[in-house]
Amino acid sequence: MTRYFDKLETRSQDERAADIAKALPEQIARAKALPGYAAALADVDPSGVTSISDLASLPVLRKSALVEAQKASAPLGGYNARPAQDFEHLFQSPGPIYEPGGTGHDWWRMGRFLHACGIGQGDIVQNCFGYHLTPAGMIFESGARAVGASVIPAGTGQTELQIEAAAALGSTAYAGTPDYLKIILDKADGLGTKLGITKAAVGGGALFPSLRDYYEARGISCLQCYATADLGNIAYESASKEGMILDEHVIVEIVTPGTGIPVAPGQVGEVLVTTLNPDYPLIRFATGDMSAVMEGESPCGRTNLRIKGWMGRADQTAKIKGMFVRPEQVAALVARHDEVAKARVVASREGEQDVMTVQLETPRADADSYQESIVGLLKLKGRVELVAPGSLPNDGVVIEDQRSYD
Repeated sequence: MTRYFDKLETRSQDERAADIAKALPEQIARAKALPGYAAALADVDPSGVTSISDLASLPVLRKSALVEAQKASAPLGGYNARPAQDFEHLFQSPGPIYEPGGTGHDWWRMGRFLHACGIGQGDIVQNCFGYHLTPAGMIFESGARAVGASVIPAGTGQTELQIEAAAALGSTAYAGTPDYLKIILDKADGLGTKLGITKAAVGGGALFPSLRDYYEARGISCLQCYATADLGNIAYESASKEGMILDEHVIVEIVTPGTGIPVAPGQVGEVLVTTLNPDYPLIRFATGDMSAVMEGESPCGRTNLRIKGWMGRADQTAKIKGMFVRPEQVAALVARHDEVAKARVVASREGEQDVMTVQLETPRADADSYQESIVGLLKLKGRVELVAPGSLPNDGVVIEDQRSYD
């Protein structure tokens, strides 16, 4: 018998619509009072926005606009309902873009996903999401606290120390990017160390079917969520593994990329999210991610709308090893080196891990001389391929994602 996180997960569609009709106008009114929305929502009557279809008349908030607003009105661009100094945490993600964070009960709503993973009281979670500046580590720690699990704040890297801690402290669950658990397991095998991890809650990148199969063959149940630093949890898998169920405190639209116009049911489009978080009310926030709505309800009994999960980017931005790489970062790399005429980042997969290759058009022959700039600007280590000037395709592509998501 399925145990649910709360009664919200099994509401009827009429009950959910009625709750949204009450909460959404309140959130629009809350946002309208903020400096960041002063112009965009000036003519909007919050009482007239009571459903997902009503949202289509409102403007889209893009991350680029949020970045510019933060530059003009530091640190959060006027989109925060609490003063920045009243938040328990403030984070910096690549861009740079700054996000607030709270330590109140399940502020990012990750507990619902961890509960669906079967994680709860008695579990010890090896949290391998980053704690340094970016919020992922705290997002998952907050969720673990909501379900009563203990946390090892492991962060990223230092694989042998991770294994030592997991074995000594008895980790039963993993939280982190899909790839890194395999690195830990393979290294533990080589060291002859037996780990007790049987559950995995992953995010920050695509969970490829072959990798999930690998974990399940080792007796590890692995489920994925769809979350962002700005919004917290958006959708999550349940044990049925049929699509991703929307969180109960967000409203999701699928629109034609760049327009904000809703697509027909089932069609692929860009994901817009309106969060009901009163502290940081993002309205029609464009994630840049592509997905599609699925028909029907999940076999697990949860009744909220489902999406098909991550289906690529509406722009050329790619998530590699759990980090976004954006076209403007590639442009900055070219600008830093006068001898580089053009650059192209290629994302691929090898041995169930993401690989980033940076191709540079340059007459130079010393590839290692570019590593410092690549790590500094792209925030990732990668292979460097130096190619002859004029040899990269003139097709406007600066980030090429060769990974298959089938």
